[in-house]
Amino acid sequence: MSQTDLVRRFVLDRHPIRGHAVRLSQSWISLREHQDYPPAVQHLLGEAVGAVVLLAATLKFDGVLTLQMQGKGLVSLLVAQCTHDFKVRAMARHDPIGDEAGFRSLAGEGQIVVTVEAADRASSYQGVVPIAGNSLAESLEAYFRQSEQLPTRVLLAASSGVLAGMLVQRIPGEGGTQAQLDEAAQESAWQKADAAMSGLTRGQLLEDDVEQRLVDMFGVDEVRVFSGHEVKFECRCSRERVANVLRSLGVEEVRSVIAEQGACTVTCEFCQKPYKFDAIDVEHLFDGSAPRGSDTIN
Repeated sequence: MSQTDLVRRFVLDRHPIRGHAVRLSQSWISLREHQDYPPAVQHLLGEAVGAVVLLAATLKFDGVLTLQMQGKGLVSLLVAQCTHDFKVRAMARHDPIGDEAGFRSLAGEGQIVVTVEAADRASSYQGVVPIAGNSLAESLEAYFRQSEQLPTRVLLAASSGVLAGMLVQRIPGEGGTQAQLDEAAQESAWQKADAAMSGLTRGQLLEDDVEQRLVDMFGVDEVRVFSGHEVKFECRCSRERVANVLRSLGVEEVRSVIAEQGACTVTCEFCQKPYKFDAIDVEHLFDGSAPRGSDTIN
């Protein structure tokens, strides 16, 4: 298992507090291999990838979790996805942007939508919150306050080579001896965890020794870190998925593209893989026969 592409769960044994930490390197580089984002967009996209992994780690589901930010800022759309087995992909659409653009100018006014598409429909879910605060992390904290009523602190950071994130939550009454704590003691423990998160810088978060960082924050006698799950970049696009999109547009619209351009080529926004459909392919799409041709074009 890669030691640089992991999401790890941790708990404080003597307090009703849990958390997750993520740090990605190779999967983050692979995700951007065919993309060319300005630094400000790249950093925001990295934070979103870290955020969607942390969100997925807090849930039990079989499917895909999507974090979507859509606003009136310079980044009109940002989408990050993570499967239950921690396969990630992400993309962003943006206007021309300077290197020093901040979160509010990137995001603008808008909303963040968290969607869980699960094999078990009872586990499917969608939550919507306004873009809030001065960072994606603050918007996520607002999401947890509204959707789960759990006190939560989130810290996210990204560079060109590494992204990292940490999420800490207070879970009332969780654990054996924790149930014996009175409310004042629980609040005191949470304030300590909150202060530890506030004192953690983005630079420190990007360091690779997560376990030692947690011990420094909470003490060796309190924190227990689990082995974690490997995170990988994997795009889920396919010729069949693109074919379904073209079918949804209708035969007349797709034929008009063929008449004008000679072929219909759709490029995946997540991995930039192109899928080409010629006139014969298009007719097969709408007559119910199996698609022909190779999966992609060179």
